[in-house]
Amino acid sequence: MQSSFRLNRRAFLQAALAATAAAGTGVACSRNQTPWRFFRLDEARCLAAICDQIVPQDQDAGASWAGVVNFIDRQLCGPYESLKTTYRQGLAGVDESSRAVYGNVFADLDSFQEIDLLQKLEQGKASGDVWKQISSSEFFGHLVDHTMQGYYGDPRHGGNREGVSWKMLGLPYPPIRGRIRIDHPEDWRR
Repeated sequence: MQSSFRLNRRAFLQAALAATAAAGTGVACSRNQTPWRFFRLDEARCLAAICDQIVPQDQDAGASWAGVVNFIDRQLCGPYESLKTTYRQGLAGVDESSRAVYGNVFADLDSFQEIDLLQKLEQGKASGDVWKQISSSEFFGHLVDHTMQGYYGDPRHGGNREGVSWKMLGLPYPPIRGRIRIDHPEDWRR
């Protein structure tokens, strides 16, 4: 006797949702009990403060509101995976230097102190044992590059929330090559 298994749409959707929820717990790079895939809370907080100095909030949103930390976090579990150790050591080094110079973690410094410390990183003059293992200026270069990519890139990669940087620049959602034909550059802005 052949048994047939019939699954209605509602039962299928419930099973699919349950499977998706169960699989979602394995999406993270590590199981670190934070909302982040890679970062610990203190690292994400430090990175958000750094990114907000690179792209600060003015009349437009700053880097952390635009989701730059989320972008970097996602990319470290994908294309930037080779930089995981650099970010782990670098963010620890930023806080180590911050404690040595100002007696507090980077995210708790005032804006002038944050800028001063970032200038030392950029110049390769940051204090701390971590900077004997990795270059502070090279790490600072990664921070600037990845902040800009997260702020100005396509929102589908985890940054540029709601296309905030494109709105700031007065750009429409950028056309995908091959989908829109632009005969005259002035037509693109319409």
